[in-house]
Amino acid sequence: QAQLMESGGGSVQTGGSLKLSCEASGNMYSNCMAWFRQAPGKEREGIAAIFPRGGSTFYADSVAGRFKISANRTKNMLIHLQMNDLQPEDTATYYCVADVSRQVSLSKFCTYGDQVVWGQGTPVTVSS
Repeated sequence: QAQLMESGGGSVQTGGSLKLSCEASGNMYSNCMAWFRQAPGKEREGIAAIFPRGGSTFYADSVAGRFKISANRTKNMLIHLQMNDLQPEDTATYYCVADVSRQVSLSKFCTYGDQVVWGQGTPVTVSS
């Protein structure tokens, strides 16, 4: 069964950086992959999305200019999220998502189709 596996979460101090990775296992192909996060007591929010083949990206205002999503050029279905200048409000569990539907949408953070796969999440804690 195809799965998504996130890695790279951890604890950092304010202003620090982390790089998350998400890799698919099994027979999965997606034209749209994204990152979501969910802070305690808050709704899950989309923060960054990418078309892995074309490289187009889309960001939420809350992370634009600080976070960068990228696709590995040598390995399919492997994306990263470089997070810089982390703030306490970035503390959350970060989830990877892949839309394996025919029609996908960056602005919907790859949740437009009816075949969306979610990872289990990786926690990020930013302390002041």
